[in-house]
Amino acid sequence: MTRRDIITAVPVAFHQDGRLDMDGSRAILRYVAASGNEGAFVVGTTGEFPSLSLAERGELVAASVEELAPHMRVIAHVGASSLYETLALMDQARAAGATEVAAITPYYLPTTESALLDFFTAVSDAADGLDVYVYVYRKRTGNFIESALMAKIAALPNIVGAKVSEEPLAQIAAYREVVPANFTLYTGADSELGRAADFGAQGVVSGVSSVLPKPFRALASAADSGDAQALERAQQAVDDVVDAVAGDMARMKAVYGLLGIPAGTTRMAIEPPSPEVLANLARVVELYG
Repeated sequence: MTRRDIITAVPVAFHQDGRLDMDGSRAILRYVAASGNEGAFVVGTTGEFPSLSLAERGELVAASVEELAPHMRVIAHVGASSLYETLALMDQARAAGATEVAAITPYYLPTTESALLDFFTAVSDAADGLDVYVYVYRKRTGNFIESALMAKIAALPNIVGAKVSEEPLAQIAAYREVVPANFTLYTGADSELGRAADFGAQGVVSGVSSVLPKPFRALASAADSGDAQALERAQQAVDDVVDAVAGDMARMKAVYGLLGIPAGTTRMAIEPPSPEVLANLARVVELYG
């Protein structure tokens, strides 16, 4: 059967003054654990990782493994702007019991293909006991992995896949042409779950599915069934929730509030939802929650 993994990108809860809210974060994790999704991507972009200290990231990964590992795969994001921090975060994740990690390309300063290959070679060398996913997010990091470079990185030991955000599915297909058959590719485009397999992906990493997982489960089932009408209806539902939530962490926190989950606020400078947006979020929660 075609793989259509739904890997939930998990938000992090913060108090109104910006302090990390571990009780709220654990409540989010327990909700995600009951989603039926195949896995969780923790302390990534949806988790506002650039705003977290190394110690906070370690605490969150440990909580994620504790709450989620009995129910689903856990991919702990360990990426940082430097190799030094990334290796330290890998050690934290391993000590917490994680077996899968992802590392975003170095960011802020521009880099070269040679430096990126050196970076992921060092990550691979340090990944004893860990399966590593390359996290490609050109629009946030300013750095990109071209297909020829992905082929070299995919050949490294312990590098097992890639998560690719805000790139067209054609880029997934280009990667698929040059990586090993068992190399896993995930798109970060929530709404493309039904089509991603046609381009060589094994599923999506979806922040929207963290708050409203049911439409995504229905879309995966409809795609597997081959029922064109069911697939169209399921795609419309996913498009509806994706348009409403828009991958926005403040909106996700608002949805959690509507669901009775104390997700708190965002730590980064994200605009709160307007009354009109809140009304639309209440509508999709009523329909799909």
